Amino acid sequence: MITTHVLDTAQGKPASGVAVRLELSGQHGWVLAGDGITDADGRLRTLVTGPLQAGTYRLTFQTRAHSAFFPEVSITFEVVDASAHYHVPLLLSPFGYSTYRGS
Repeated sequence: MITTHVLDTAQGKPASGVAVRLELSGQHGWVLAGDGITDADGRLRTLVTGPLQAGTYRLTFQTRAHSAFFPEVSITFEVVDASAHYHVPLLLSPFGYSTYRGS
């Protein structure tokens, strides 16, 4: 499972309404693996609808409404154990962002 959430650290609250795209790197480039919009709590729990597979993934967040400088943020990460839960949050401010592997 892959989940995410977005926190607007400048406002001190979740970032709702952020469009998120999840892609898997394949032989011919990036392939859409899921997408959605963050809920009122800034969370997106339904990114992957099918079984998770090992590989390189990219999360792309449409962040223009929360950052004047970063209209889009992409995070690329590796899934080694397809049975594990990968929670990849985004902490966003107007001129910076960070991420980590959550639980």
